[in-house]
Amino acid sequence: MASDPVDKILLQWQKERPDLDASPMGIVGRIARLHKYLQKSLGEVFAEYGLNPGEFDVLATMRRNGAPYQLTPTELYNSMMVSSGTMTNRIDKLEQRGLVERLADVRDRRGTLISLTDKGFDLIEKAVEAHVDNAHRILSALEKSELEDFAGVMRQLLVSLEE
Repeated sequence: MASDPVDKILLQWQKERPDLDASPMGIVGRIARLHKYLQKSLGEVFAEYGLNPGEFDVLATMRRNGAPYQLTPTELYNSMMVSSGTMTNRIDKLEQRGLVERLADVRDRRGTLISLTDKGFDLIEKAVEAHVDNAHRILSALEKSELEDFAGVMRQLLVSLEE
């Protein structure tokens, strides 16, 4: 198996502090380095469609929730785990570009629905296909069984951290 820069760091710690089990630093360090590469690669694909990661996330959230592609700002906020101010800013920018619109909520006269426009729907359809293709490309170095194991281990860790 090929080594990576994190291996060098771990060897240095092993030499300098043999009493210290620095192996978790290897995992955390690799996750941090992967995050950097993922953000760059994902951002490049989103930019091809004139989107930043946050805007893609709003449109993708609306699309994956199904027809009629409408959510309240609170539903969007809760599904995306961002501040309400951040959500309002994202919605405002997407609305200015004609990708979403604000509608009166017939279920609650005081409420508003954020609705995906036809233009927004067409854009997210193309962008999500490119995103999925990109994810396949990024993970192409791993075999199917490795991907399944990796997904399971990450799920287990995430569940433990989010409890």
